[in-house]
Amino acid sequence: MFPESEPARPTPAMSYHQMLERVRYEGAYPTRERAEEVVRHVLAALGRQLTGDERVELAARLPLEAARIFTAQIPAPEQLTGWGFVKDLATHTGGTPATARWDAGTVLAVVAQLAGPDLVTHVIAQLPAGYALLFGKAELTPAA
Repeated sequence: MFPESEPARPTPAMSYHQMLERVRYEGAYPTRERAEEVVRHVLAALGRQLTGDERVELAARLPLEAARIFTAQIPAPEQLTGWGFVKDLATHTGGTPATARWDAGTVLAVVAQLAGPDLVTHVIAQLPAGYALLFGKAELTPAA
């Protein structure tokens, strides 16, 4: 009998350190520690919103440390809209909605780069309205 091993995890496009540096640069955060704090809050908030195959696939594309933060969250019983997500993030961080919007947009734009366009499209489709802009994408709605 051979011991069962875990399936191989795909190698993310960047390391956790590189992800933090990208967030620090894109968000103009003064220190790596501040960038890491923002990444932790935003990934935890996203982990409370995303479920299903998209959650699993996104976790596989994140650096291991980021994936652990994201998957450690239990999904909320009801998903928040994009604006609700920003307000919830502001409440959890003690910040303003404006800074929470900046933080979410900065981190989720880097997450979108790691995820790739196809997965981001599936993630946005699974979430309520308002997330596309947070991921740096246009919010397309059908004409009335």
